[in-house]
Amino acid sequence: MTAAIDLDLVELEGGEFEMGTDGECGYMVDGEGPAHAVKLSPFAISRCAVTNEQFAAFVAAGGHCTEAERCGASFVFAGFLPADFVPTRAVAAAPWWRLVEGADWAHPEGPDSDWRERREHPVVHVSWNDAIAFCGWSGTRLPTEAEWEYAARGGLAGCRFPWGEELEPDGEHRMNVFQGSFPDENERADGYAGTAPVDAFPPNGYGLHNVTGNVWEWTADRFDRNYYADSPRVDPCCEEGDGPRVMRGGSYLCHASYCNRYRVDARSSNSADASTGNLGFRVARDST
Repeated sequence: MTAAIDLDLVELEGGEFEMGTDGECGYMVDGEGPAHAVKLSPFAISRCAVTNEQFAAFVAAGGHCTEAERCGASFVFAGFLPADFVPTRAVAAAPWWRLVEGADWAHPEGPDSDWRERREHPVVHVSWNDAIAFCGWSGTRLPTEAEWEYAARGGLAGCRFPWGEELEPDGEHRMNVFQGSFPDENERADGYAGTAPVDAFPPNGYGLHNVTGNVWEWTADRFDRNYYADSPRVDPCCEEGDGPRVMRGGSYLCHASYCNRYRVDARSSNSADASTGNLGFRVARDST
């Protein structure tokens, strides 16, 4: 079934570009290198991440129940919870994540929150499997990791960000990330503590908004730390097998002190059934 919603895809002609990096902190940990030439066929990708309103249309059309809803809980940033919030399970390596009962895409911080208050914000608390289900309904697919990076670079070669090398050129905030002392004090210098509207900041050279910061975005690829070394140089996609899936772009919780992944060449991963309050997706399709 093809959805009757406007996902605003932009056609990109593809071609060759330099993917990955040889000089960032994630080179060994996340397998961000070696930098290598990749050639892509033409494809289309959405200008923005999928919004709450778009995801709500999907749910209304077919009654999809997300994995967070079936589980009855999802992970929420502790800074969004009241000081007297009941003790719940935290992530050992990242105690600022708290498992909150009733947190899901429709209730981003738990039962007392509502997606309708942020219709044009990116949907979160969606697993890779949920994103695949949305794609099946909407007649799209997830972008490959290579397509995502090509689109995120916006035509710029070798730059760390979609607009160039400087994080805040001329003091201007270009994306939604954590400012201040993580995780205790967010100065909100970019205007947002949590998610921002999907088009909150200027687009890159290809017309895409918020490819870095705001929310992590699922891609089609299975995560393999060593994939870049021997991957195909034409239309690569690490699809075979089970295991964690690649996330790209960083989120509103990224901070230089611990997560310097709000870059176009940065990558991370999560299990296909995982959901958190800073993880969403955008869609792609083959070029028509």
